[in-house]
Amino acid sequence: MSVDIRARPAPYGDTMLPYRVIDRAVQTSDTVTLRLAPTRDAAQRFRAGQFMMLYSFGVGEIAISISGNPAADDGVLEHTVRAVGAVSAALHDTDVGGLIGVRGPFGTGWDLASAAGGDLVIVGGGVGLAPLRPAVLAALAARADYRRIVLISGARTPADMLFRHDQELWSAAGAIELHRTVDHPAADWRGRVGFVSEPLAHLTVEPGRTTALLCGPEPMLRLCAQALLRKRIPASDIQVSLERNMKCGVGRCGHCQLGTLLLCRDGPIVDYATAGPLLAVREL
Repeated sequence: MSVDIRARPAPYGDTMLPYRVIDRAVQTSDTVTLRLAPTRDAAQRFRAGQFMMLYSFGVGEIAISISGNPAADDGVLEHTVRAVGAVSAALHDTDVGGLIGVRGPFGTGWDLASAAGGDLVIVGGGVGLAPLRPAVLAALAARADYRRIVLISGARTPADMLFRHDQELWSAAGAIELHRTVDHPAADWRGRVGFVSEPLAHLTVEPGRTTALLCGPEPMLRLCAQALLRKRIPASDIQVSLERNMKCGVGRCGHCQLGTLLLCRDGPIVDYATAGPLLAVREL
């Protein structure tokens, strides 16, 4: 049975556009990167760090960060989706040629301009590397604007590491300083073993000349932020991505409220001077 997506009202009355899956790249056993092309002249521009609301027809809608290149002018979006629930599993399983509804972009982006002239430290844990990939691509496109770009990438196992080919290319080109670590090594793993906070703790940084971008589980964010604070990096120079409980994408439903913040509107990118005190409150 064919589905007339034009007849479906977009959630909350916002404009939902049909995109077609034009490529599906397997990242890990439960994660894929989907490349989505607009089916009509409706290409969306976005900033690194923003997210889209992706709608699997007949299943539901969730917020997914954009993992593609913000400088791309072909209108194609990239979303890296891990299958952890009904909607994400349906999106994950969408074949090439399938349709997905898209709303957005929404939210704040990584403030790369504040890092210009200094060092950029990027730390991603697990699927948290996906929202950071656009920031890496944007920084590499303007490589002369930064003194040093450091990427610390972590995963549970080597097989769970996202964008492995990208990371190897970035490192081989000498454009970034790459540190990779896993919680549980495989027999052929020759890299670090441990949490991403460990290589970060050993990193030499210059306070006042360093901007950090962090994305991953909230315990990881707190550990990494504390490691940076101990190195006298100001909390205002630490940016974190908080993507918890988003539902509508436009600040109406309140599901993503964190203290005074509505993260789909005031985030997901928030400086740690703002986020730190809120994350320290138990069960907030």
